[in-house]
Amino acid sequence: MTDVNETDEAIDGREGLWTGDSGELPDRTRRVLLRLIRGPYLSGAREAQLWAVLLSDERIIRSRLADLFLELVVDRDNELAFVRNAPSDEAPRAVRSEALTFLDTAMLLILRQTLLSEEGRGRVIVGKAEVFEQLAVFRTSDRDEKDFASRLNSSWNKMQNKLRVLHAVGDDRAEISPVIRMIVDADQIRAITDEYQRIAREGRDGIRAEETGVEDDSE
Repeated sequence: MTDVNETDEAIDGREGLWTGDSGELPDRTRRVLLRLIRGPYLSGAREAQLWAVLLSDERIIRSRLADLFLELVVDRDNELAFVRNAPSDEAPRAVRSEALTFLDTAMLLILRQTLLSEEGRGRVIVGKAEVFEQLAVFRTSDRDEKDFASRLNSSWNKMQNKLRVLHAVGDDRAEISPVIRMIVDADQIRAITDEYQRIAREGRDGIRAEETGVEDDSE
């Protein structure tokens, strides 16, 4: 691991990366900052070199992110890191939010519960059909199966391509990323749990007609 003083000395004696470069950080540290800001997260398992730099230069990376009203979240056990808006009501929201439908959020919760139930057994692989089956309770009486299937597929694709909490491993199967434990917060869990309970009381026709928009700050 690089000593903090060595990093500071490298900054003081740096050479610009291009003509007119006024930046103070070495190339490797800038790349980690850029990767974190682009989101949705940095994985040590998938990007080992960037992860190593993050650990060695964490102090200066945290400082530069704080200058942008961003907080660095690091899970060393699972080798995951991402940024989120500074935990202050006075700070501007620096991270773009991804609008999630109620169905998106319900899928996130199911994936999170599946991950937690299989924790300690290695990689957690889930089938598309089994996830969709658990979400079937949310199909309202005024929505036909084809339309509902289209919405489910849209949510599944969002999990893979935007939030990247699913990584394809074969036909209609995917690995659940441990980062999902960190981006699904208590309020979202409470909202979906309450909806499940309401459906159990009122029946399928009691499901709200309009999906609820939920903001996710993981990107």
